[in-house]
Amino acid sequence: MTSPTWVSEEEPDSPPVSAMGWARALWRGLVMGLYTFGGLVVLLLARMIEKPIYGMERPFTPKITQSVCRFAFWVLGMRLEVVGTPMQGEGAAVANHTSWLDIFALNAFDDIYFVAKSEVASWPMIGWLARATGTQFIERDRRQALSHTHMFQTRLRHGHRLLFFPEGTSTDGRRVLPFKSTLFQSFIMPDMRDDISIQAVTLVFHAPVGQDPRFYGWWGDSDLSTHLLKALATKHHGSVQVVYHPPVAANAFPDRKAMARHLEAQVASALPWATDR
Repeated sequence: MTSPTWVSEEEPDSPPVSAMGWARALWRGLVMGLYTFGGLVVLLLARMIEKPIYGMERPFTPKITQSVCRFAFWVLGMRLEVVGTPMQGEGAAVANHTSWLDIFALNAFDDIYFVAKSEVASWPMIGWLARATGTQFIERDRRQALSHTHMFQTRLRHGHRLLFFPEGTSTDGRRVLPFKSTLFQSFIMPDMRDDISIQAVTLVFHAPVGQDPRFYGWWGDSDLSTHLLKALATKHHGSVQVVYHPPVAANAFPDRKAMARHLEAQVASALPWATDR
């Protein structure tokens, strides 16, 4: 997950939060918080049993994460639709990045582990949840590329399906920014490329009726607390589609740049508004 830095256009004004909106946000926040941190306690206890038996592999605890994420959408009253099928076996996934809601949508029906910038680990609450659920933190430094490659290979070899946001930032949800190819280097290494596949995933957010189409986007100068309050206070939410594209074999590409271009095109193909190509 990344913090918002894309600033191509002005953000839409958020509607003021009414008294009922504040009450709704308080109720939803309390229910989601109790369920989320209750799930975290259960996950940590389960991991104490799971880790000595399975080591790095996590055959059971991701199901707890899925339960929490599906519950969050139920509390918000936001429809979550899945198109296609999450891949099975060794490999990775890539997706476009719209907001913090992406994390819940992508985790709701798939056993995945996010790759996030190191700063996320220090974020209040979110950092704790990210660490507990197996997020891989990385430094945004080209000099760390080889170290990152080794980390990714270790995780992939243990059956962890890592998910990357190759745009490097979140957007308004109506475009796909050019994919950065550096992180794809791990997939074309000689000892990996013949064994793994990569699946592109498109997140398509539909705003609530009457709201700006970019309602769910988190970019520019947005701060997390304001965006979270808006989500919790909104009475009638829209929906999000999670579109799983056919996986592609890593050895089908001559280099990481060709792989990045292909996956970027796959992701954009399911986003009807994608114009920043």
